[in-house]
Amino acid sequence: MAHAPVLTPQAEDFPRWYQDLVNKAELADNGPVRGTMVVRPYGYALWERMQREMDDRIKAAGAENAYFPLFIPQSYLTREAEHVEGFAPELAVVTHGGGKELEEPVVVRPTSETIVNEYFSKWVQSYRDLPLLVNQWANVVRWEMRPRVFLRTSEFLWQEGHTAHATYEDARDYAARIHREVYADFMEGVLAVDVVLGRKTPRERFAGAVNTLTLEGMMRDGKALQLGTSHELGQNFSRAFGTDFLTREGTRELVWQTSWGTSTRMVGGLIMTHGDDRGLRVPPRLAPVQVVVLAVKGDDEVLAKVREIGDRLTAAGLRVRVDDRTDTPFGRRAVDWELKGVPLRVEVGPRDLAKGTAILARRVPGGKEPVRIEDLLVEPALLHRILDEDQAELLRQSRELRESRTEDVRTAAEAAEVATAGGWARVPWSELGTEGEARLAERSVSVRCLVAEDGSVPASDDEPGSVAVVARAY
Repeated sequence: MAHAPVLTPQAEDFPRWYQDLVNKAELADNGPVRGTMVVRPYGYALWERMQREMDDRIKAAGAENAYFPLFIPQSYLTREAEHVEGFAPELAVVTHGGGKELEEPVVVRPTSETIVNEYFSKWVQSYRDLPLLVNQWANVVRWEMRPRVFLRTSEFLWQEGHTAHATYEDARDYAARIHREVYADFMEGVLAVDVVLGRKTPRERFAGAVNTLTLEGMMRDGKALQLGTSHELGQNFSRAFGTDFLTREGTRELVWQTSWGTSTRMVGGLIMTHGDDRGLRVPPRLAPVQVVVLAVKGDDEVLAKVREIGDRLTAAGLRVRVDDRTDTPFGRRAVDWELKGVPLRVEVGPRDLAKGTAILARRVPGGKEPVRIEDLLVEPALLHRILDEDQAELLRQSRELRESRTEDVRTAAEAAEVATAGGWARVPWSELGTEGEARLAERSVSVRCLVAEDGSVPASDDEPGSVAVVARAY
């Protein structure tokens, strides 16, 4: 009698497969308040790896980490009209504290442009204080009507960068630098997610921004997921908060600003880009555990050898876990590690040890093969090479999926058909326009971004030859 699958097959019910995987790979649980989540240790280990890789890139771009309060006076949000209008439906507002009504309601941080500008206006006095580049790792609250763990939750974790510059050009270039050198480099080089870099249409851009740069990834069901954004804020917030500076010439000018962010939504993107019917497949550069060394049975010699292998591989710079829990059946442990997507498993049993071999299981391409234990101990570079191959293979598969399911069309109707069928459409923006974009929205299809004909990011909303990338989205 055939055993029931551990996960609902993707082809049968993709949303159910996603929920099964989040639960059975022990990534997260739903929180006690609707729309919140409890991130479990393995899910948080993935987020920590993302944080570390992103933080290094953010600091290399010159930004420093800071922290701003969770509670923001409601009056701050009202100073920038588009901003408050854009976030009003998502706000959580505190009206009582300490047992009495507050004199002024406070908003639980949905994003920090307003409170950051309150302090930027104090910190920036002259051109010598610019550029001012800060980032914070924090939680935010946006009341979500249709929650889904990691993808849309009322509270989530993220990083948000905020900068002030002396000129429009400097701010524009910095937003583009974050978009390319921090976000795209991380998503393609570490997450192994093929992303399309583009410019949001006015309809889709961040409330209060003059331009939003986005990174869109195709998930295995053909929908798009916005994985990060970088915004040019122009002088909208500096005007509202009086954030100005003394120029070299002795005049006072408003600063030009950017903000940019990524969040735990990237964990959801990781799941839906690389996961298969057996569980996660974690890119080796991201993986908290790159190699798990499993003892098949509780034989003393086997246990000693798996610990020796684990120590040697750790010394070689690999992230290793030794699984010697032989009171739990080997098959169950192997399935659990497969669900968690650990790139490599080294399995050692009494018969393997007698032959001087171990079994090497690769999660990305699948399959098992014997390997000499001596080779693992003497030449651990063998595993580094395999991990590099599997990292490249995941990116190749992600790119192949997007390219194979993207069609060039000429009209809004054709674009909607492609998106509804589970693909992406590319349609000339000159043919679609804002009217066509509105018609797409009526069918729950959106313009994810605009790209230039050569695949670069357009310099303006109406750059000739721009192409709209159209899809259903999470």
